This record gives sequence, C-alpha cells and structure tokens, in this order.
Amino acid sequence: MNTITMLGLLAGSLTTIAFVPQVLRAWRTKSTKDVSLSMFTILCAGIFMWIVYGFVIGDLPVIIANVITFGLASSVIVAKLRFG
Repeated sequence: MNTITMLGLLAGSLTTIAFVPQVLRAWRTKSTKDVSLSMFTILCAGIFMWIVYGFVIGDLPVIIANVITFGLASSVIVAKLRFG
C-alpha cells in the first residue's frame, strides 16, 4: 500500500469517525431537535456523489470511507424522522 492510499484511508477514517458521536447521541437520547434535516439530507446527497466518484476513478479509500459515512449520516436522518 502506497503512502497516498494510506493518507486517504486515514483521512477517510477520521472524517467517518467524526459522525459516530452524533449518531450515538441521537439514538441514545432519542432527541434530534437540534439536528438539521436539510443539512443531513444535502450532506447525504454529496456523500453519495463521492461514492459514485470513487467508483468512477477506482479509489478504494474514497469508496469505503464514504459508504460508511453515508450509513452513519443516514442513520441520523432516520433518527430525526423517527424522534423529531
């Protein structure tokens, strides 16, 4: 694995892990009153485009990080819709 790929995996890991506290808080407290549905919807659209981009250029770190991030961000949307 080359240095650039390792850098991409590290960057993707950090940006993905950043969503974990928000997801855990939303599901533990069952409260999402301060979460913006429109922001997370736009974010998920952008993440989806990164996934497509990753497939087009064949970049595994981009694909993996964004698939996981998409799942985390989507779960915040589900919590927002479920708990308000």
